[in-house]
Amino acid sequence: MGGATLTKLLGTSAWYAPGAAVSVMVQSILCDQKKMIPCSLLLDGEYGQSDICLGVPAIIGANGVEKIVDITLTDAEKEKFATAAQAVREVNGDLKF
Repeated sequence: MGGATLTKLLGTSAWYAPGAAVSVMVQSILCDQKKMIPCSLLLDGEYGQSDICLGVPAIIGANGVEKIVDITLTDAEKEKFATAAQAVREVNGDLKF
């Protein structure tokens, strides 16, 4: 289900959740809270993926992304994550820069 479908079903766009997420991130940076927050980050070997931005848990503090949190995934979860990564790669490949 894409964003357009959600907008049609809700009758409005998703504006609150993205704004709230940015607020949490900014507060964690400014107050050096070192909160674990799910973020889309450029991976460099984490979760078996490189050169791709995917949503993963990270510690966010005064230095921005301080650490990507390595959560143990089951084999089924690893397979689904790899499938999602491949889907993102395919969409990225279709983009015209």
